[in-house]
Amino acid sequence: MINSIKYFEEECINKFEKLENKFMENPLQIAEYVTGLTAELHNLGLQMIKDSLESMDQMLQESPIRKKHWVVESHTSKQLITSLGTVCFDKTLFTNKETGGSEYLLDRILGIARNERLTEDAEARLLEEAVQTSYRRGGEETSLTTEVSKQTVKNKIHQLKFPKNEEQPEKKKEVDYLYIEADEDHVSLQFREKKGDLIESKNNQKNNCLITKLVYVHEGIENEAPKSKRHKLVNPYYFCGVSRGKENNDFWDEVYEYLDSHYDLRKVKKIYLNSDGGAWIKSGMKRIAGITHVLDEFHLEKYLTKLTSHMKDSRSDAADELRTAIRSKTKEDFEALTELLGEYLENETGLSRMKEAREYILSNWTAAKLRLRHQDGVKGSSTEGHVSHVLSSRMSSRPMGWSVTGATKMSQLRAYYLNGGDMLELIRYQEKELPKAVGCEYEVLSSKQIFASEVNRHGEVGKYMECISHNISLQNKKIIYFNSHIWGL
Repeated sequence: MINSIKYFEEECINKFEKLENKFMENPLQIAEYVTGLTAELHNLGLQMIKDSLESMDQMLQESPIRKKHWVVESHTSKQLITSLGTVCFDKTLFTNKETGGSEYLLDRILGIARNERLTEDAEARLLEEAVQTSYRRGGEETSLTTEVSKQTVKNKIHQLKFPKNEEQPEKKKEVDYLYIEADEDHVSLQFREKKGDLIESKNNQKNNCLITKLVYVHEGIENEAPKSKRHKLVNPYYFCGVSRGKENNDFWDEVYEYLDSHYDLRKVKKIYLNSDGGAWIKSGMKRIAGITHVLDEFHLEKYLTKLTSHMKDSRSDAADELRTAIRSKTKEDFEALTELLGEYLENETGLSRMKEAREYILSNWTAAKLRLRHQDGVKGSSTEGHVSHVLSSRMSSRPMGWSVTGATKMSQLRAYYLNGGDMLELIRYQEKELPKAVGCEYEVLSSKQIFASEVNRHGEVGKYMECISHNISLQNKKIIYFNSHIWGL
C-alpha cells in the first residue's frame, strides 16, 4: 500500500482541494465537481489494485520459503481488465528447481488462467449486460474504461456451465395448487454444425429454425399492489433450454426435482400444466405424476378464430356457441356445430383451415374443457407474454442469427438471470483448469520471520506514516493471509 499512500498524499489531496475550490467559486458546476471527484477516485482505485498486486509479487520474490524451491526467471508486465478499468502491473516468472517448470505464481494464487485478461468481476459485469442486450453491449460494459470484443463475450458465454438448483429449504412449502406453464420460441440459426450446412427446401426456405423451450413454475397469481389491476406470478422459477430426445426427459426431470425439493407434493391438490399441447410438452407430462393439462387461452382462442373468422358479423356468436359446446357438451356436439359452420365456406383453403382447428381442439378436448370451466383452482395462463419477456426479447424479436450452442447457452443464461442468479457466483462455478505448480507443499512463514520482515520494511514508509497510520499487527495479518494462499497450492 506504500505507493498508494504516496499517490494519495502527493496527487489526490491536492486535486481534491482544487476541485472543491472551483465548486465553491461556482456552485452551479456541481456536475463538474462530481465528475472530477469520480475520475480521481477511479484513478486511486486502479493505483491501489496495482500496488496490492505488485506488493504480493514482491512478497513472493523476498520469501525465504519460496527460495528453497523456486528461482526467479524473469520479470514482465501484465494488463488485467477489471470492472474498474485496466490495471498494469509487474509480475515475476519463477522456475521450479526440481521439475524445471516455469510459472507465474501470482497468477496461480489469483486464480487467473494462462493468457486470461479478465478478472471475475469484469466477467460478471460482461454477463450481466450481455444477457439483457447483446454481445457487443456486453463487451462495452465489461469495464468502466475498457471494452472487449463481442467475440470475447461470445466465447465466454459458449463456455458456460450452469449449476443445478440444489437449494434445500428447511421446510417444504405447503400449497393447494401448483402451476407449470410451458411454451417455446423459434430462433434463427446461422448454421447447425458448421457454416453452410443449412439446406434449402423447394420453396427456397432454409431449415434454420431452432426451438428454444421455456417452462416456469409458480404458486398462482396475485395483484402487484392492493389497488393495482396488474398481476404477477407468485414465486416463479424458470427453466430454459434447447433439448431433444433423452435431453427433453432430463429437462423435465429437472423441473420435477425442483418441485419435489421445494414443495410438499403430498399436500398439493392439483398440479396444472398450462400449455398449447405441443409434443415435447405432453412427453414431459409423463415425467411428473398427477399432472393435469389445461389448454392455454391464447391457443384456444386462436383456433376458435380459425373456425369462425368467415362468419363476419356473426363471428362472436358462433365463437360463444363453440365455447358452450366445449365447456358442457360432447365432442359430437362440437363436431356437428363445426360442420354447420363449414357450410358457409366454399373454398378449400377455408375448409382446410377449419379442419386443422377442429382437430387441434379435439386432440386437446379435456384440456380445453378445463380452461373454459375455470374450476378447482384453474388460473389464466401467461405463456405468450412470458415467452416474449424471457426469450423473444433477447433472442428473436430483432433479426439475429445463432449457433445451436449460442442459443442453448443464452436461453439457460436468461433463466439463471430471471431466477435472481448471481453472475459472479456463476463465473466462480466454472471449472478453471489451472496448471498445478509441482513442489508447492510448503510451510507457512513463522510469526518470527514475519515480524523481522516488517521491521525491515518499516523504514520505507517514512514521512507517509505521519499522514496515514499503519500498525504492524495489520501488516502481519495481511502477510499471514497471503502466505496461507501461497503455500496452500
